Amino acid sequence: MIRLATKQDAASILAIYAEYVLHDSATFEYEVPSLTEFEQRMEVIQQVYPYLVYEEEGNILGYAYAHRYKERAAYQWDVELSVYVNKDVHGKGIGSMLYEVLFILLKKQQVHHAYACITSPNPKSERMHERLGFQLVARFPHTGYKFEKWLDVVWMDKELLSPDVPQPIVPLASFIEQLPKDLSELLNKDSNPIK
Repeated sequence: MIRLATKQDAASILAIYAEYVLHDSATFEYEVPSLTEFEQRMEVIQQVYPYLVYEEEGNILGYAYAHRYKERAAYQWDVELSVYVNKDVHGKGIGSMLYEVLFILLKKQQVHHAYACITSPNPKSERMHERLGFQLVARFPHTGYKFEKWLDVVWMDKELLSPDVPQPIVPLASFIEQLPKDLSELLNKDSNPIK
């Protein structure tokens, strides 16, 4: 099941993220944030954008969210995406499903571009993003230092809406009541209530 994250999910989400902070270069964060700080981060994002979890049998196995790419007004139609999946269930398509639901919601919000900032090399993540229609737009060499080595970052872009005159960004809260409890139902085009 894919659903909107709640504050009660924060500890489970943070447990997934902590593994990446401590053992992976996918995030450039060095220290695991406190639960309070993590809850505050979630709350800020959820004021406008979707924050999703993938849940099976009461266990959160992955999460994904969008947040504003940059603060200047002209960037308001762009978001940066993040996705993290429990390493025990990598390769099962959970990250892709979370992204596909995010794309549907972000289009409804009038978001034009979704960006992914990926530590490189990370061929699995780069391939997943390519399969989902992202294109490489930039590479920053030796831009982050973690685990005693310099790492590159690649930026990938997915155009969600055509570059016509943009419409105002629609807060998620304005159509949240139309959403099914299991957001993976949005992937079925015949029953999608927010086309």
